[in-house]
Amino acid sequence: MIRTYSELNRLNSFEERFRYLALRGTVGAKTFGYERYLNQAFYRSTQWRQVRQKVIARDLGCDLGTEDYEIYDRIIIHHMNPMTIEDLVDGNADVLNPEYLITTTLMTHNAIHYGDESLLAKPLIERAPGDTQLW
Repeated sequence: MIRTYSELNRLNSFEERFRYLALRGTVGAKTFGYERYLNQAFYRSTQWRQVRQKVIARDLGCDLGTEDYEIYDRIIIHHMNPMTIEDLVDGNADVLNPEYLITTTLMTHNAIHYGDESLLAKPLIERAPGDTQLW
């Protein structure tokens, strides 16, 4: 399944967007292994830094591009379709295409790859005068 920003943007809630992106992978599964230098060079490139800034601006610095989920910490740009060694070696333009990228927090990014909704940050509960129940 190819995931796209256009499809993701049709989903209204943060939870729906998370479910659309969830990979349900396993910790320690092989990604780049000994070829890790390839993705490290990619993430230091001028092209990546430029597209990263465009994606952050497009998503208004919000987690999964969802309004009211502003990111106040380190911003991660997630490849909706996992990047491979071949993508970098062959120069696949999709790795730099904003249509396949989304802004996330580290916690959301890890939940997409390795977990489920239980790993996501819980929304703040708004307190009201006279509210005597603890969180």
